[in-house]
Amino acid sequence: MQLRTFLEGKKFYRIPLKKLATGHYELTATINGVQGLFILDTGASTSCIGFDEINYFMMESEDSEIKAAGAGAINMETKITRKNKIAIGNWSSNSMDFVVFDLSHVNQALQQAEEDSVNGIIGADFLKQFRAVIDYGRNCVYLK
Repeated sequence: MQLRTFLEGKKFYRIPLKKLATGHYELTATINGVQGLFILDTGASTSCIGFDEINYFMMESEDSEIKAAGAGAINMETKITRKNKIAIGNWSSNSMDFVVFDLSHVNQALQQAEEDSVNGIIGADFLKQFRAVIDYGRNCVYLK
């Protein structure tokens, strides 16, 4: 039995991924009714969006004690935004939290690889919460 047949039989939703020149996977997600581009990053502990995206995605944020680190940057100030609606393909949830911080270093790296800037990162918190199964051979992710 193929992985796709098995997972779809268990009510998982199949989401195609685009492989970037950087080796990352990219997907389109709709947050609070607004479409954006996101990197799917298993190495990112939390899902995040850039400070400049709060208004774009109609989010309300609050201060956070968390300091962010990653991709060569450390000790960055953050905010948090809770209970956002997220939809990817035919899959959706009304309970998505994001850490908000400066993603300019991520987008600079993407631009150097001649890739489009992203609005945020979908991280391991999301992947675990929604029981993600990544099919690297077929460039897709399944969500429940």
